[in-house]
Amino acid sequence: MKRTTMLVSAFVFGALSTSALAQVPDAQVNRLGSDLTPIGAEKAGEGDIPAWTGGLQTVPSNVSYKPGDHLQDPFASDPIKYTITAGNAAQYDAVLPDGYKALMKAYPDYKMNVYQTRRSCAYPDRVYEATKNNAKVGVLNGGGSGVGGAIFGFPFPVPNNAFEIIWNHTLRYRSFKVVRQFAAAPVTRSGDYTLTIVQDEAILAWSDPSKKSAEELNNTSIYYIANTIAPAREAGNVVLVLEALNATLNGGRQAWQYSPGTRRVRRAPNISYDNPGTNSDGLSTSDAFDGYNGALDRYDWAVIDKKPMIIAANDYKAESVKYKDFVKPLHLNQDHIRYELHRTWNFEAKLKPSTRHVYARRVYHNDEDAWEVASAELYDGRGQLWRVQELQQLQRYNVPLCGSGAEVVYDLQAGRYLALAMQNEEPPVNYFADELDPSRYTPNSIRQLGVR
Repeated sequence: MKRTTMLVSAFVFGALSTSALAQVPDAQVNRLGSDLTPIGAEKAGEGDIPAWTGGLQTVPSNVSYKPGDHLQDPFASDPIKYTITAGNAAQYDAVLPDGYKALMKAYPDYKMNVYQTRRSCAYPDRVYEATKNNAKVGVLNGGGSGVGGAIFGFPFPVPNNAFEIIWNHTLRYRSFKVVRQFAAAPVTRSGDYTLTIVQDEAILAWSDPSKKSAEELNNTSIYYIANTIAPAREAGNVVLVLEALNATLNGGRQAWQYSPGTRRVRRAPNISYDNPGTNSDGLSTSDAFDGYNGALDRYDWAVIDKKPMIIAANDYKAESVKYKDFVKPLHLNQDHIRYELHRTWNFEAKLKPSTRHVYARRVYHNDEDAWEVASAELYDGRGQLWRVQELQQLQRYNVPLCGSGAEVVYDLQAGRYLALAMQNEEPPVNYFADELDPSRYTPNSIRQLGVR
């Protein structure tokens, strides 16, 4: 295990000494689909981590599925291998992120059921083809604030630095046009909460199959609308975001918000950085939604290492349980969450002395098979661990893509948490919403959406 990790680290840290604009040598590009998976993970196994053999690129034979169905768990018969608790956490210190250690210390009944590692992540062949080309042509722009040359697939499958790793997360394949409904629950210490229901939709312009390079996107990587439909007192609040591909150009992210109380659409520059996240009850920040989003410029980013770590993965069971059985006092019902050992890229963001943010340091753990943030630790200005993020990953074999289900932010100082992006009792996500058009994503359109 150490030998494999050291070999990978030797390449990465050697590359860190070169310019951030350096592209990948042909010898490294040719590893994709050879000893690396088509998106840059190590194919080989390592201890309890098996080799990647293609993942679930189609609906598995042991489940039934038709369009419009919720996904069944292809690994439902897997037994629990072991359970980590506050009493035995020291045995797993090397593979347990600090956030989970802190949760066990804060909540003695918190536990993690660990299962057989299933490397189920897979993507369409077109994503693989685009990713290999991106390795040849993708570059960082604006000191890491933007991406050029690449398009459609993962921009940096053989990363040179932490900027490229977080861009792989931000621009990961999530289909092209997507419509979703999700629930959010800001939970009090005693377990009380009111569900907020949101209908959101996105055109992920980075994954537009008609585009040939990032330069064709007019600096907009995502068109996004979120419409709150419940509870009644919040219904009609609508957010519109045009996400910038390069935050240093054209003013960066553009955002607007419609309020049914005033019946007005206003520019919303506060939907960024450390401003309170929409529908978060102050338990998270705007740039923490989806693990991390938005501009990178307030932090210095650096790779820590790459090694096996425990993450929430293949969480079909977590997405199938009713909210009343899932959302509990202090933390989610851990009986329904599946954890596995995966290799993760571990990297950090440290606040620049010249800027401000409520999080002085952020540590991220990205699954190598998905390039997605799996968990994170968020530290305050005193250097104290403040919040812990978890994104529960599962393979959407109907698309196919490796995506997240519920997201949770635990506030250790308040003894509260925010569970969001839950789809348990909502209609299945539509990953093929061909009816969406960029002309819809205007301030006037959200005014019409927000009328109760």
